[in-house]
Amino acid sequence: LNADVDLHQVCECLRKTRTGRIVLSGIPGTGKTAFGAWLAKELDMPHLSYKASDLLSPYLGETEQKIAAAFATAREQNALLQIDEVDSFLQERKSAVRHWETTQVNQMLTELENYDGLFIASTNLRPNLDKASLRRFDLMIELFGLKPEKARQMFIKTCEELGLSGAEKVPAIRFAALGQLTPGDFEQVSRRGRLIAPDSPGKVLEA
Repeated sequence: LNADVDLHQVCECLRKTRTGRIVLSGIPGTGKTAFGAWLAKELDMPHLSYKASDLLSPYLGETEQKIAAAFATAREQNALLQIDEVDSFLQERKSAVRHWETTQVNQMLTELENYDGLFIASTNLRPNLDKASLRRFDLMIELFGLKPEKARQMFIKTCEELGLSGAEKVPAIRFAALGQLTPGDFEQVSRRGRLIAPDSPGKVLEA
């Protein structure tokens, strides 16, 4: 992963404290959920991960109940709690037009205040987060697209998984020209390759 902080250093600090509130932001596919899973494994903690769709409900008050239940479960299991697409719950309250939009934000902030475990909020839309909510977090980490050499390494690994040789001959500069590649891009190409098998590293590069 390509982050604006040293993720291994963050992990080592959390080994001692085992508590913290982190915002992970970045374009889709940069590895936000994967980082949460890796961190939980490193800390030997269960990884309790929710998407917005797991918690949002069309019934009045039920979303707030699900949010509270997620935090309660994480507390019982001593788990790393991660909520993806957290902007759905922590949107700017000044722009709220419905009462329940505000109560969802308030519920999330209340749970955060009372939670002394490890919590990760993931978002693709950090500017949309409620400004007051950001003060509840200890650390904000941004993930970026892969650096060219790392993209090349993932390309070689993807080709190996697809049974192709010769990928190491492709220079890193080819990946710099492709823009912001993410680990998610390579995962998608790998899945596609299982259905339409590429016959050369060049076909993987095209994909």
